[in-house]
Amino acid sequence: MCRCKTDCLEKPLSSGFRCFGRLVGSHPWWFLILPLFVSGGLGAGFIFLRDRQANGIEDQFTPVNGLAKRERAFVQDHFRNTEDFSQLRLSTEGTYGSLIITSLQDNILLVDELTEVINLDQQVRRLNTEKPFASLCARTGGTCMSNPLLDIINYTASKISDITIEYPTHKGVFLGSVLGDVQLEEGSSKARSAKAIRLFYFLKEENSNETVQWLKAFVHFFSNYTGQKMVSVSYFTSLSREEEFESSTASVIPLFSITYFLAITISIISCLRLDCVRNKVWVASFGVLSAGLAVLTSFGLLLFCGMPFAMTVASAPFLILGIGVDDMFIMISCWQKTKVKDQVEERLAETYKEAAVSITITTLTDVLAFYIGLMTPFRSVQSFCVYTGTAVLFCYLYNITFFGAFLALNGRREQVSMDAYKYKKELN
Repeated sequence: MCRCKTDCLEKPLSSGFRCFGRLVGSHPWWFLILPLFVSGGLGAGFIFLRDRQANGIEDQFTPVNGLAKRERAFVQDHFRNTEDFSQLRLSTEGTYGSLIITSLQDNILLVDELTEVINLDQQVRRLNTEKPFASLCARTGGTCMSNPLLDIINYTASKISDITIEYPTHKGVFLGSVLGDVQLEEGSSKARSAKAIRLFYFLKEENSNETVQWLKAFVHFFSNYTGQKMVSVSYFTSLSREEEFESSTASVIPLFSITYFLAITISIISCLRLDCVRNKVWVASFGVLSAGLAVLTSFGLLLFCGMPFAMTVASAPFLILGIGVDDMFIMISCWQKTKVKDQVEERLAETYKEAAVSITITTLTDVLAFYIGLMTPFRSVQSFCVYTGTAVLFCYLYNITFFGAFLALNGRREQVSMDAYKYKKELN
């Protein structure tokens, strides 16, 4: 009777891995040391980590060719910015620092309050960075973009008593985005009081490094500012959302550290045996180390290649640890089923024959699943998938080389310990 063969793929793979396992068992030191050198060399790519970090919210978390981006590109092509800056012509959020100054007495349009506002404005323009505000600011008519209310009183607080502020438009100048919680005189457009005032400090967008430095100095200054008496100050920059996103990511690192500790501890303890000869604590430790080396090597390689490192990638090592530990348990389980009296080379050959096919198929499906993620239009997902997929691949390679080599060395230790135990028993 004709039978359908279903092992056409498994049989040659098992045979190949059996030969490879015997090779690793015969020369374990080569397969133990060589991955360490590879990890040390490629791990040096982490020196580029700061340069490769990509934390832009729009760049990383919006579709690459989304409709909104295409429409913005159309606007930029047909409504180009002129040399004179105009907030109304911005096709992006712009690069800026902003203050919302609120009166503690419910009216910002008083001499004492405006004196503090003008003082704050002067301190902003004198912030100490490599380049002063005057060389970085967005310009209109050759001068830095100013704040309309301060222009109206000519930067002199006492003039507010002699000027009647029209709201929302004062002599052709729109104040609707400048003054907040405005109270008008009954039956007129004259502002009787206003609770808050908002100041903008727009910067040129072409000087990225210098503007980022100035914005960070802006945030640092107001986060430590305590000189206000009549007003309270809130601050915001075009980088605030990204910095908040980064800080929230950093805040969960201690939680990740706990999960790493628990996962590693449980993995090692589960391999603890009362039999000191067949104890697998060090084997489990090297299994965890194998997963760590895979992360170091894969991430370093991709950083060398210039792959952007999005903040989503920070969660990838935990996945690699789980996959690596799972493969480690499979290999230890298969090793435990081999005959103790056989030579180490033969035991490892049998281990690879039984385990390698399983972890190979698992690795192929995992790597394929992650690399398919490169088709997504979100760069943060692309970055996560390429880093994780590559790390899974290296985790597999290190499991069948580095970890397998240590399994062989531990097998030799078991063999020597058992021979010594037998010899001692014969003497007694």
